Amino acid sequence: MITRRALIIRGGVTGAGALFLWASPAEAAAGPVLSKTRTIPVGGGKILRGKYVVTQPTKGTFRAFSAVCTHQGCTVASVSGGTINCPCHGSKFSITTGAVVNGPAKRALARRRIRVSRGVIRLA
Repeated sequence: MITRRALIIRGGVTGAGALFLWASPAEAAAGPVLSKTRTIPVGGGKILRGKYVVTQPTKGTFRAFSAVCTHQGCTVASVSGGTINCPCHGSKFSITTGAVVNGPAKRALARRRIRVSRGVIRLA
């Protein structure tokens, strides 16, 4: 008789093997998916999960930053006119570098490493 524990363990091993076989080494090593490239507008960007900002300053070039404003920790609210915008005190950051374009923030947004492959943007 097979115990429930043995069945669960066998199922977990089989599932892990299937995942290993279906995922390419690059996909298995990459972090979670943030977005598809087609959803990020050229010259703009999107705020994702309230944690990240992904931008596309020029066609095919993607950048990612923390969505936490360096002034007082508010979450940025929009990306427009070439800047990432914080609603709390009006700070604006470059979509290309995350650098401060307009204060009161003094430090750039923290950069996040990403990988772009097959139309998908993932954390690195």
